[in-house]
Amino acid sequence: MITLYPAIDLRDGRAVRLVQGDFDRSTVFNDDPLAQAREFAEGGATALHVVDLDGARTGEPVHAALVASIAAQFPGQVHLGGGLRSRAAIETAIATGVTRVLVGTVALEDPDLLAWAVERLGDRLVVALDARDGKVATHAWTRVTDRDAVDVATDLVKRGVRHLLYTDIARDGMLGGPNHEALRRLARAAAPLNVIASGGISSLGDLRSVKNLRVPNITGVVVGRALYEERFTMDEAVGVLAEADGAAA
Repeated sequence: MITLYPAIDLRDGRAVRLVQGDFDRSTVFNDDPLAQAREFAEGGATALHVVDLDGARTGEPVHAALVASIAAQFPGQVHLGGGLRSRAAIETAIATGVTRVLVGTVALEDPDLLAWAVERLGDRLVVALDARDGKVATHAWTRVTDRDAVDVATDLVKRGVRHLLYTDIARDGMLGGPNHEALRRLARAAAPLNVIASGGISSLGDLRSVKNLRVPNITGVVVGRALYEERFTMDEAVGVLAEADGAAA
């Protein structure tokens, strides 16, 4: 079964969503992220995808105390990313009590730190791989490299990474549907990594389409703006992902 990860992106202490990672295109959806986490839990969520956007921009955690409160009160998994580019930052993230820690830029730029994180965290480590037109982006999506996302994913397998969050930046926050071909290609190349898909989910049909790719190591999907704009409910989303394979759209 694919796990649904409703997204809580933290900026200035509030829950927001960006469009294609653009900080100038930000919408505030809840002034109280802790209340938002409780609302998701009441709707049936068993996992959360939390990003410290301010941390991603500055390169070090900003909302550790708020994240710790969310992790303490949410009754399921909490994944945390954003600005975790040093041992100290990763240790700070661990101390918040989250289930798994996401690293992105550091996984590409500091192989020694990645090796330490794999050893330190094991199954609790998720590498966030963000791509624009198939090329990996770093530093809160502000820099696009010439590295192919599929090549990087296969390299991460060799380095012992077990979980991968894949975001298609062009689809993020656009509500235009996921990039199925890119997702399928990357997930198959990254096997046996567990892949969490992110970017573009706008409808229950989009959730069903990801499920119906039938790629076994796609184990999760992040949903943000579609939930906040009430295009479907948490209960409906969880139900779709729990449907038997081949259920009608």
